[in-house]
Amino acid sequence: MLQRASLMTEGPRLCGNSWVFQQDNAAVHNARLTKDFFRENNIILLDHPACSPDLNPIENIWGWMAREVYKNGHQFQTVDALREAIFTTWSNVPTSLLETLASSMPKRIFEVINKNGGATHY
Repeated sequence: MLQRASLMTEGPRLCGNSWVFQQDNAAVHNARLTKDFFRENNIILLDHPACSPDLNPIENIWGWMAREVYKNGHQFQTVDALREAIFTTWSNVPTSLLETLASSMPKRIFEVINKNGGATHY
């Protein structure tokens, strides 16, 4: 999944050459293969607590994707049809959404600091 996500091209394109990848510390993200992928590809990870959606813009992308996949009340007859819709939607995440979310990071971090780690409006 990480290889298909175009990290190596989209990270630097959206955030410059000194970009940092963000993920929480959920068990699936700490698997040996995941850690190996990041190390082998020289990807720097942001160090922060597990399950920090206040700082994680991927939550916004998941929400956008769910709205797109099910827009107009669309229902799926098979798992394969749903899977295809999810992959198609993932492939069509607007660059403008990614850019907006990437540029929101300083504001997100500032708000978390101001709230002493408490909940934010993100």
